[in-house]
Amino acid sequence: MSDAIGPQFMRETSKRDRETTPQRQGVAQPPLELPVLDANLIPLPNPSSLEIGEFDLRKAIEERETVRSYAATAISQKELSYLLWCTQGVKQVTERPITLRTVPSAGARHAFETYLLINRVEGLPAGLYRFAAVEHSLIAMRHEADLAQKAAAACLKQDQIQKSAVTFFWTAVTERMTWRYVQRGYRYLHLDAGHVCQNLYLAAESLGCGVCAIAAFDDEAINAFLGVDGEAQFMIYAASLGKKTG
Repeated sequence: MSDAIGPQFMRETSKRDRETTPQRQGVAQPPLELPVLDANLIPLPNPSSLEIGEFDLRKAIEERETVRSYAATAISQKELSYLLWCTQGVKQVTERPITLRTVPSAGARHAFETYLLINRVEGLPAGLYRFAAVEHSLIAMRHEADLAQKAAAACLKQDQIQKSAVTFFWTAVTERMTWRYVQRGYRYLHLDAGHVCQNLYLAAESLGCGVCAIAAFDDEAINAFLGVDGEAQFMIYAASLGKKTG
């Protein structure tokens, strides 16, 4: 193995990155989340208000599977709130400040924003929304009638998106991670995405829902659909979700 791709090269690159990070150079820390306008916030129910009852973790792991067919049943706002809490819930904002959340993230950088294509959630019009994690609220973005078709097309015709109750789209705000880890931060973004989606799978099991993780998509098309630039912020992972048919 040549030094260009071997462990020695990686050690030297990692050390050089640590010494030249924006954080060490005194650059101000990026904001914890994208700008939020209070007037646009749609508060979600407290996730603790959802009564789930006892649910065995081993059972959830054993029964977890990818599900692409969903019942034509809406999920409740309490259920949506719980799913968002399990995947990006903010437990605390510290004095530094950083957010401590329900999923791990390298250096507690939590670089993700969650967008939701809502098809069937009780009390919410169908449309595209953004989750304001610190406020545990939604922001309505778009409500065109063909949003589900456009999202499915951008994800290479994965039609389960059109039949889902809700599809989660996670975007990475790269500066939040590279501010501390520079180029190595791009690795951590993909690791963090796995933590988030696995939590969604397990939380969905406790609600009788199924999930299909989505990593096949046209980058330019899905970034344009979400209204992000594809560089400073880009779509990294997605997952459709709905009530199981059985």
